[in-house]
Amino acid sequence: MSATGGGTHGTERPPGRPPGRMLRVGGVTLHVLREGSGPVCVLSAGLGMGWFDWEPVVPLLTPHRTVVRFDRPGLGFSAAPLEPPTVAAEAARMAGVLDALGLPGPATVVGHSLAGFHAEAYARMYPERTAGLVLVDASVVPDARPVPGRELRTAAARVRGRALAAAGLPRALGPALRRLAVRAASVTRHDPAPEDVVRRTYGTARVARAIVMENARYRDVAAELEDLRAHHGLPPVPVTVLAASPGTGSAEERRWLERQRALADRLDGRFEAVAPAGHLLMYDRPQAIAAAVLATPFIRA
Repeated sequence: MSATGGGTHGTERPPGRPPGRMLRVGGVTLHVLREGSGPVCVLSAGLGMGWFDWEPVVPLLTPHRTVVRFDRPGLGFSAAPLEPPTVAAEAARMAGVLDALGLPGPATVVGHSLAGFHAEAYARMYPERTAGLVLVDASVVPDARPVPGRELRTAAARVRGRALAAAGLPRALGPALRRLAVRAASVTRHDPAPEDVVRRTYGTARVARAIVMENARYRDVAAELEDLRAHHGLPPVPVTVLAASPGTGSAEERRWLERQRALADRLDGRFEAVAPAGHLLMYDRPQAIAAAVLATPFIRA
Protein backbone atom coordinates (compact mmCIF):
# COMPACT_ATOMS: atom_id res chain seq x y z
CA MET A 1 0.00 0.00 0.00
CA SER A 2 1.40 3.39 -0.91
CA ALA A 3 1.79 6.17 1.61
CA THR A 4 -0.69 8.29 -0.31
CA GLY A 5 -3.58 6.01 0.34
CA GLY A 6 -3.24 2.85 -1.71
CA GLY A 7 -6.53 1.03 -1.70
CA THR A 8 -8.49 -1.60 0.10
CA HIS A 9 -9.17 -3.63 -3.03
CA GLY A 10 -6.65 -6.48 -3.36
CA THR A 11 -4.08 -4.64 -1.22
CA GLU A 12 -2.18 -6.53 1.46
CA ARG A 13 -1.31 -4.79 4.71
CA PRO A 14 -0.09 -5.83 8.14
CA PRO A 15 -2.85 -7.44 10.26
CA GLY A 16 -4.66 -4.91 12.42
CA ARG A 17 -3.42 -1.92 10.46
CA PRO A 18 -6.10 0.29 8.87
CA PRO A 19 -5.74 1.11 5.18
CA GLY A 20 -4.86 4.64 4.15
CA ARG A 21 -3.15 7.17 6.39
CA MET A 22 -3.55 8.79 9.79
CA LEU A 23 -3.38 12.55 9.33
CA ARG A 24 -3.56 15.37 11.87
CA VAL A 25 -6.38 17.70 10.80
CA GLY A 26 -7.76 20.43 13.05
CA GLY A 27 -5.99 18.99 16.08
CA VAL A 28 -7.52 15.51 15.63
CA THR A 29 -5.87 12.45 14.10
CA LEU A 30 -8.12 11.30 11.25
CA HIS A 31 -8.15 8.10 9.25
CA VAL A 32 -7.98 9.16 5.58
CA LEU A 33 -7.88 7.24 2.30
CA ARG A 34 -6.86 8.60 -1.09
CA GLU A 35 -7.31 6.34 -4.12
CA GLY A 36 -7.43 6.61 -7.90
CA SER A 37 -6.44 9.53 -10.10
CA GLY A 38 -8.02 12.42 -11.93
CA PRO A 39 -10.45 15.11 -10.71
CA VAL A 40 -11.11 14.96 -6.98
CA CYS A 41 -14.24 13.79 -5.21
CA VAL A 42 -14.66 13.46 -1.45
CA LEU A 43 -17.12 10.98 0.09
CA SER A 44 -18.64 11.46 3.54
CA ALA A 45 -21.04 8.92 5.04
CA GLY A 46 -24.02 9.29 7.34
CA LEU A 47 -24.45 9.33 11.09
CA GLY A 48 -22.15 6.86 12.82
CA MET A 49 -20.81 5.38 9.57
CA GLY A 50 -17.25 4.87 8.34
CA TRP A 51 -14.91 4.81 5.37
CA PHE A 52 -15.80 1.19 4.59
CA ASP A 53 -19.43 2.07 3.87
CA TRP A 54 -18.29 3.51 0.52
CA GLU A 55 -16.55 0.30 -0.58
CA PRO A 56 -19.13 -0.62 -3.29
CA VAL A 57 -18.83 2.86 -4.86
CA VAL A 58 -15.08 3.41 -4.81
CA PRO A 59 -14.01 0.94 -7.54
CA LEU A 60 -16.55 2.51 -9.88
CA LEU A 61 -14.88 5.90 -9.42
CA THR A 62 -11.14 5.29 -9.07
CA PRO A 63 -10.50 4.69 -12.80
CA HIS A 64 -11.74 8.25 -13.41
CA ARG A 65 -11.43 10.19 -10.13
CA THR A 66 -9.15 10.77 -7.18
CA VAL A 67 -11.40 9.50 -4.39
CA VAL A 68 -10.97 10.81 -0.85
CA ARG A 69 -12.83 9.40 2.14
CA PHE A 70 -12.24 9.80 5.84
CA ASP A 71 -13.65 8.91 9.23
CA ARG A 72 -15.05 11.81 11.20
CA PRO A 73 -13.65 12.20 14.73
CA GLY A 74 -14.52 9.22 16.92
CA LEU A 75 -15.78 7.12 14.01
CA GLY A 76 -14.04 4.35 12.09
CA PHE A 77 -10.38 4.52 13.02
CA SER A 78 -10.20 8.27 13.73
CA ALA A 79 -9.33 9.64 17.15
CA ALA A 80 -12.01 10.97 19.50
CA PRO A 81 -13.31 14.50 18.81
CA LEU A 82 -12.14 17.53 20.74
CA GLU A 83 -15.51 19.28 20.48
CA PRO A 84 -19.11 18.37 19.65
CA PRO A 85 -19.90 18.52 15.90
CA THR A 86 -21.09 21.68 14.16
CA VAL A 87 -21.89 22.10 10.48
CA ALA A 88 -19.16 24.71 9.97
CA ALA A 89 -16.56 22.57 11.71
CA GLU A 90 -17.42 19.53 9.59
CA ALA A 91 -17.19 21.56 6.38
CA ALA A 92 -13.84 22.93 7.53
CA ARG A 93 -12.74 19.38 8.32
CA MET A 94 -13.40 18.33 4.72
CA ALA A 95 -11.31 21.27 3.51
CA GLY A 96 -8.59 20.39 6.02
CA VAL A 97 -8.45 16.78 4.81
CA LEU A 98 -8.04 17.92 1.22
CA ASP A 99 -5.35 20.40 2.28
CA ALA A 100 -3.48 17.69 4.17
CA LEU A 101 -3.48 15.58 1.01
CA GLY A 102 -2.28 18.47 -1.14
CA LEU A 103 -5.57 18.68 -3.04
CA PRO A 104 -6.67 22.33 -2.80
CA GLY A 105 -8.42 22.43 -6.18
CA PRO A 106 -12.16 22.07 -6.84
CA ALA A 107 -13.70 18.81 -5.65
CA THR A 108 -17.05 17.13 -6.12
CA VAL A 109 -18.42 16.73 -2.61
CA VAL A 110 -20.67 13.74 -1.86
CA GLY A 111 -22.64 13.62 1.39
CA HIS A 112 -24.86 10.77 2.54
CA SER A 113 -27.66 11.24 5.10
CA LEU A 114 -26.36 13.47 7.95
CA ALA A 115 -23.22 14.24 5.93
CA GLY A 116 -25.47 15.89 3.35
CA PHE A 117 -25.57 18.82 5.80
CA HIS A 118 -21.76 18.86 5.88
CA ALA A 119 -21.39 18.60 2.09
CA GLU A 120 -23.81 21.44 1.41
CA ALA A 121 -22.09 23.57 4.05
CA TYR A 122 -18.74 22.90 2.34
CA ALA A 123 -20.12 24.10 -0.99
CA ARG A 124 -21.45 27.27 0.62
CA MET A 125 -18.33 28.00 2.69
CA TYR A 126 -15.79 27.05 0.01
CA PRO A 127 -17.44 27.87 -3.32
CA GLU A 128 -14.13 28.25 -5.17
CA ARG A 129 -13.15 24.74 -4.05
CA THR A 130 -16.40 23.08 -5.15
CA ALA A 131 -16.85 21.43 -8.53
CA GLY A 132 -20.17 19.80 -7.77
CA LEU A 133 -22.46 18.61 -4.99
CA VAL A 134 -24.07 15.17 -4.77
CA LEU A 135 -26.49 14.54 -1.91
CA VAL A 136 -27.23 10.86 -1.29
CA ASP A 137 -30.57 10.37 0.48
CA ALA A 138 -29.53 13.41 2.48
CA SER A 139 -31.07 14.38 5.79
CA VAL A 140 -33.90 16.91 5.55
CA VAL A 141 -35.30 18.73 8.58
CA PRO A 142 -38.30 20.87 7.62
CA ASP A 143 -38.38 24.28 9.29
CA ALA A 144 -35.08 23.64 11.09
CA ARG A 145 -34.62 26.05 13.99
CA PRO A 146 -32.26 26.22 16.96
CA VAL A 147 -33.38 23.80 19.65
CA PRO A 148 -33.27 25.09 23.24
CA GLY A 149 -30.91 23.47 25.72
CA ARG A 150 -28.09 22.58 23.35
CA GLU A 151 -25.41 22.58 26.04
CA LEU A 152 -27.57 20.53 28.38
CA ARG A 153 -28.24 17.97 25.66
CA THR A 154 -24.55 17.87 24.83
CA ALA A 155 -23.65 17.23 28.47
CA ALA A 156 -26.31 14.53 28.68
CA ALA A 157 -24.88 12.86 25.55
CA ARG A 158 -21.45 12.77 27.18
CA VAL A 159 -22.93 11.14 30.26
CA ARG A 160 -24.77 8.55 28.16
CA GLY A 161 -21.61 7.78 26.24
CA ARG A 162 -19.61 7.24 29.41
CA ALA A 163 -22.36 5.06 30.87
CA LEU A 164 -22.45 2.86 27.77
CA ALA A 165 -18.69 2.44 27.93
CA ALA A 166 -18.67 1.68 31.65
CA ALA A 167 -21.31 -1.00 31.16
CA GLY A 168 -19.29 -2.64 28.37
CA LEU A 169 -22.22 -2.37 25.96
CA PRO A 170 -20.24 -1.30 22.87
CA ARG A 171 -18.15 -4.47 22.94
CA ALA A 172 -21.17 -6.65 23.74
CA LEU A 173 -23.76 -5.14 21.41
CA GLY A 174 -22.11 -2.62 19.08
CA PRO A 175 -21.29 -4.91 16.12
CA ALA A 176 -24.66 -6.67 16.28
CA LEU A 177 -26.53 -3.34 16.35
CA ARG A 178 -24.50 -2.17 13.37
CA ARG A 179 -25.51 -5.26 11.41
CA LEU A 180 -29.18 -4.85 12.33
CA ALA A 181 -29.17 -1.18 11.34
CA VAL A 182 -27.65 -1.91 7.94
CA ARG A 183 -30.10 -4.69 7.20
CA ALA A 184 -33.02 -2.44 8.10
CA ALA A 185 -31.78 0.37 5.85
CA SER A 186 -30.90 -1.68 2.76
CA VAL A 187 -33.12 -3.58 0.37
CA THR A 188 -30.36 -6.18 0.01
CA ARG A 189 -30.51 -6.70 3.80
CA HIS A 190 -26.83 -7.56 3.79
CA ASP A 191 -23.88 -5.79 5.44
CA PRO A 192 -20.76 -6.33 3.30
CA ALA A 193 -18.40 -4.69 5.78
CA PRO A 194 -15.70 -7.14 6.99
CA GLU A 195 -16.42 -8.72 10.36
CA ASP A 196 -13.06 -7.69 11.83
CA VAL A 197 -13.53 -4.05 10.80
CA VAL A 198 -17.02 -3.93 12.30
CA ARG A 199 -15.74 -5.46 15.53
CA ARG A 200 -12.73 -3.12 15.77
CA THR A 201 -14.87 -0.03 15.25
CA TYR A 202 -18.41 -0.57 16.50
CA GLY A 203 -17.13 -2.67 19.38
CA THR A 204 -15.33 0.33 20.89
CA ALA A 205 -16.50 2.92 23.40
CA ARG A 206 -14.91 5.63 21.22
CA VAL A 207 -17.27 4.96 18.31
CA ALA A 208 -20.29 4.52 20.60
CA ARG A 209 -19.66 7.92 22.18
CA ALA A 210 -19.27 9.58 18.77
CA ILE A 211 -22.56 8.10 17.55
CA VAL A 212 -24.40 9.26 20.67
CA MET A 213 -23.00 12.78 20.22
CA GLU A 214 -23.78 13.01 16.49
CA ASN A 215 -27.34 11.95 17.24
CA ALA A 216 -27.68 14.45 20.09
CA ARG A 217 -26.48 17.34 17.89
CA TYR A 218 -28.45 16.32 14.79
CA ARG A 219 -31.12 19.04 14.91
CA ASP A 220 -28.56 21.65 15.99
CA VAL A 221 -26.49 20.90 12.89
CA ALA A 222 -29.64 21.17 10.74
CA ALA A 223 -30.43 24.58 12.24
CA GLU A 224 -26.84 25.73 11.70
CA LEU A 225 -27.09 24.83 8.02
CA GLU A 226 -30.35 26.74 7.73
CA ASP A 227 -28.59 29.83 9.09
CA LEU A 228 -25.68 29.27 6.70
CA ARG A 229 -28.12 29.11 3.77
CA ALA A 230 -29.35 32.58 4.68
CA HIS A 231 -25.88 34.11 4.46
CA HIS A 232 -23.94 32.03 1.92
CA GLY A 233 -25.22 31.15 -1.52
CA LEU A 234 -24.33 28.02 -3.44
CA PRO A 235 -21.73 28.32 -6.20
CA PRO A 236 -22.96 27.83 -9.78
CA VAL A 237 -22.04 24.14 -9.93
CA PRO A 238 -24.07 21.00 -10.69
CA VAL A 239 -26.16 19.74 -7.78
CA THR A 240 -27.69 16.26 -7.74
CA VAL A 241 -30.11 14.95 -5.12
CA LEU A 242 -30.42 11.16 -5.11
CA ALA A 243 -33.39 9.86 -3.14
CA ALA A 244 -33.84 6.25 -2.07
CA SER A 245 -37.13 4.69 -3.18
CA PRO A 246 -37.75 1.21 -1.76
CA GLY A 247 -40.73 0.88 -4.09
CA THR A 248 -43.32 0.13 -1.41
CA GLY A 249 -45.58 3.00 -2.41
CA SER A 250 -46.23 3.77 1.24
CA ALA A 251 -47.28 7.20 2.47
CA GLU A 252 -43.97 7.46 4.34
CA GLU A 253 -42.02 6.81 1.15
CA ARG A 254 -44.06 9.39 -0.78
CA ARG A 255 -43.45 12.02 1.93
CA TRP A 256 -39.72 11.30 1.88
CA LEU A 257 -39.50 11.61 -1.90
CA GLU A 258 -41.45 14.87 -1.75
CA ARG A 259 -38.97 16.25 0.78
CA GLN A 260 -36.03 15.18 -1.35
CA ARG A 261 -37.56 16.73 -4.45
CA ALA A 262 -38.17 19.96 -2.51
CA LEU A 263 -34.51 19.94 -1.44
CA ALA A 264 -33.42 19.61 -5.06
CA ASP A 265 -35.72 22.48 -6.05
CA ARG A 266 -34.37 24.65 -3.25
CA LEU A 267 -30.78 24.01 -4.35
CA ASP A 268 -31.67 24.38 -8.05
CA GLY A 269 -30.45 20.84 -8.52
CA ARG A 270 -31.36 17.68 -10.38
CA PHE A 271 -33.61 15.21 -8.57
CA GLU A 272 -33.44 11.47 -9.10
CA ALA A 273 -35.43 8.80 -7.30
CA VAL A 274 -33.32 5.64 -7.19
CA ALA A 275 -35.28 2.38 -6.98
CA PRO A 276 -35.32 -0.12 -5.58
CA ALA A 277 -33.09 1.16 -2.80
CA GLY A 278 -33.05 1.74 0.91
CA HIS A 279 -31.39 4.57 2.79
CA LEU A 280 -27.98 2.95 2.26
CA LEU A 281 -27.84 3.73 -1.43
CA MET A 282 -24.12 2.98 -1.53
CA TYR A 283 -24.95 -0.67 -0.83
CA ASP A 284 -28.11 -1.00 -2.89
CA ARG A 285 -27.33 1.15 -5.96
CA PRO A 286 -23.66 2.20 -6.00
CA GLN A 287 -23.85 2.71 -9.77
CA ALA A 288 -26.31 5.58 -9.32
CA ILE A 289 -23.90 7.42 -7.00
CA ALA A 290 -20.93 6.86 -9.29
CA ALA A 291 -22.92 8.08 -12.31
CA ALA A 292 -23.88 11.29 -10.50
CA VAL A 293 -20.26 11.98 -9.56
CA LEU A 294 -18.91 11.19 -13.04
CA ALA A 295 -21.51 13.46 -14.63
CA THR A 296 -19.98 16.46 -12.84
CA PRO A 297 -17.84 18.44 -15.33
CA PHE A 298 -14.17 18.79 -14.47
CA ILE A 299 -13.32 22.30 -13.23
CA ARG A 300 -9.66 23.30 -13.26
CA ALA A 301 -8.28 25.27 -10.32
